[in-house]
Amino acid sequence: MSVFDILITYHVAFLQGLRVTLELCLVIWTSGIVFGVMLGVVGANAPRSWGRFIRAMSFAFSAIPTLVVLFWLHYPAQAVFDVVIDPFYTASLTFALVNIFGVGEMVRQAVADFPSQFIIAGRVCGLSQRDIVTKIQLPILFRQLLPGMMTQQVMMLHATLFASLISVEEIFRVAQRINSTIYRPVEIYTALAMFFLAVCLPINLTAAYLKKRYTRDLSER
Repeated sequence: MSVFDILITYHVAFLQGLRVTLELCLVIWTSGIVFGVMLGVVGANAPRSWGRFIRAMSFAFSAIPTLVVLFWLHYPAQAVFDVVIDPFYTASLTFALVNIFGVGEMVRQAVADFPSQFIIAGRVCGLSQRDIVTKIQLPILFRQLLPGMMTQQVMMLHATLFASLISVEEIFRVAQRINSTIYRPVEIYTALAMFFLAVCLPINLTAAYLKKRYTRDLSER
């Protein structure tokens, strides 16, 4: 069987796995961007303790493999609290937390490093604080942060593959089940690679273009 024969024969199973993967991504991306941006802004403007907390959590999540956190929340944590939680929700929570603190640290650093001369120039020109935020800070920060945030979301899409290890029926687990039935690993995992290539390559290329086209070094004070 060729790659396309497998896709046609098992298209229902692949579509079901794709649906679960996209549902995971919807939860992870939405919570990561919304709460991550809020956390980053609060961390940059609130007392230093908040900034230290965000940095510490981001460091912890980057130091501990995501798979370890996922397994800890799925097995020992549920045993300790004597609860049984659907693996989909466990995976969503794990990846969402990783994404939230990753985006939060990215935003916090960008806001903290924003050049003060831009704000001073806005005040000299007679702009209100609201105009300074909406017409100077937000456009510049958006252009600075967008490429990195897009790359972060691609990484989180890749991380959803780990959900298969706790029995979440996402696309990688579906591919494994199909392979155990017909044993065509080259064709099946080639099809899986084609899916991720089709989804991730445009995002990565767009992020690289935006970074080259719009991102500036704002480190000078």
